[in-house]
Amino acid sequence: MARIKLEFPDDAFSFETLLPVRISDINGANHLGNDALISMLSEARAQFLVANGIKEADPSGNGIIVTDLATMYQGESFYPDMLRFEVGLMDFNKYGGDFVFRVTKADSGQPVAMAKYGFVFFNYNTREVTPVPESFRARFS
Repeated sequence: MARIKLEFPDDAFSFETLLPVRISDINGANHLGNDALISMLSEARAQFLVANGIKEADPSGNGIIVTDLATMYQGESFYPDMLRFEVGLMDFNKYGGDFVFRVTKADSGQPVAMAKYGFVFFNYNTREVTPVPESFRARFS
């Protein structure tokens, strides 16, 4: 099976946040667990949306749903490292696009991971995929 290789241009990232590696994020091998990293990616995505005034779901039931996730691990991280999560959006289509992430150690810049979340807009009331709202597309395209 081919390995995943993720590369994003520097200008793909428009937001950053710092998140600490908590003791509960450490796995049996004594480093950041993949499940914990995925939770941290979700937190960084949520902070990106809030910083841009976007709610994950609106009163009419429209929201964002994750369709896929790819992660390329580049280095270990340990408790109590502080990690920098850079977040951006790219590759829009009719229904969604990709959240992209670059994760590095805040103090050294050492790479930890690259990741992307595919997403679509989804109406939770009708249970149907819906087109990207024009206001969202105009803001980030």
